[in-house]
Amino acid sequence: MAVEIVTFGCRLNAYESEVMRGEAEKAGLGTLDGGAIVVNTCAVTAEAVRQARQAIRKARRENPAARIIVTGCAAQTEADTFAGMDEVDLVLGNEEKLAAHNYRALPDFGVNHFEKARVNDIMSVTETAGHMVDALEGRARAFVQVQNGCDHRCTFCIIPFGRGNSRSVPMGAVVDQVKRLVDNGYAEIVLTGVDMTSYGADLPGSPRLGRLVATILKQVSGLARLRLSSIDSIEADPELLEAIGSETRLMPHLHLSLQHGDDMILKRMKRRHSRDDSIRFCADVRQMRPDIVFGADIIAGFPTETDAMFAHSLDIVEECGLTHLHVFPFSPREGTPAARMPQLNRKLVKERAALLREAGARTYERHLAGLAGTRQRVLVEREGLGRTEGFTLTAIDAGVPGEIVDATITGRDGDKLIAAASRARAA
Repeated sequence: MAVEIVTFGCRLNAYESEVMRGEAEKAGLGTLDGGAIVVNTCAVTAEAVRQARQAIRKARRENPAARIIVTGCAAQTEADTFAGMDEVDLVLGNEEKLAAHNYRALPDFGVNHFEKARVNDIMSVTETAGHMVDALEGRARAFVQVQNGCDHRCTFCIIPFGRGNSRSVPMGAVVDQVKRLVDNGYAEIVLTGVDMTSYGADLPGSPRLGRLVATILKQVSGLARLRLSSIDSIEADPELLEAIGSETRLMPHLHLSLQHGDDMILKRMKRRHSRDDSIRFCADVRQMRPDIVFGADIIAGFPTETDAMFAHSLDIVEECGLTHLHVFPFSPREGTPAARMPQLNRKLVKERAALLREAGARTYERHLAGLAGTRQRVLVEREGLGRTEGFTLTAIDAGVPGEIVDATITGRDGDKLIAAASRARAA
């Protein structure tokens, strides 16, 4: 019986789930009577933790004989919470989940002195290995981890306590993993990490993210599309900006860790950029790469946020031209400074989040309208559906998952473009 993996949260979690699948199967979890379910949790919001607990209870109801192992960021930061659930057989920390022998820490494997929670001090972890995976189950694009952890301490964020301090995967290991996945048929690779623009500070010679991107594109000539996950624009190095402006295989889509549009709130968040920094970055990059598409994370209802401060966040959606907006109603996380600040009424937080989403919907509408009649290269994700180079969802009448199709945008259907293939070819 195969090991079932349930994944919550970010792209890094999706990548690590494939590493976990291999390690859990190597440990023999697939041979257990009743099978095994591994839940890879997210801690970014209280809602994410609630959803994980709900999924665990559902998994137990539907699989009464299975072993349920819980891991990920929420398991790292709230180990006792998950160990206290009757449905859970074992809790593993973020470091422990990546090694086969930890999955054997169950009485089924003859373990004496069984401990339900095996969670190390994540701050003691100083290296991140370049784990090799051959594929990502059910995905047309592949993720490659280049970095883990974060040295910054934004006042709203619990993630450093789940991931530890920043540490980078050596460049050679990243290139080898990209080559391996391209050889296995992947046309698009997404580089991912917790604070990806801090890449390389802990490596010999301190190479930056731009150097890594340039090296991948140079050494993996068969790679059709390279994409970056979320970046912190204030940390973007000159070589990265040069690659964005000149490398056509680097996709024209950047997701920014923006968080807010007001300078005072940014200071209270302990962010390292100002409102003007964000606006200037988007304008400069758009001048270098006119087809660039920006996404961003924005928090609504941060403690002490006034109407005027919130208006600055609404305005920055237009001023930066943000197309793919991820809006988070502020969620106080126990143990963070922001949880101790004066909180806004929850109804007001939700109302402001809704207004931000409406602003994002308007910019997205204009984005879709502006692509009418254009030629696009669409990566097919599943039958009939894919993404443009700018990561816009597109209905496509040709191609198989993983194939890149040349197409013309003929219309739109709700939040999707409609494309007719002019010529299909495997990348």
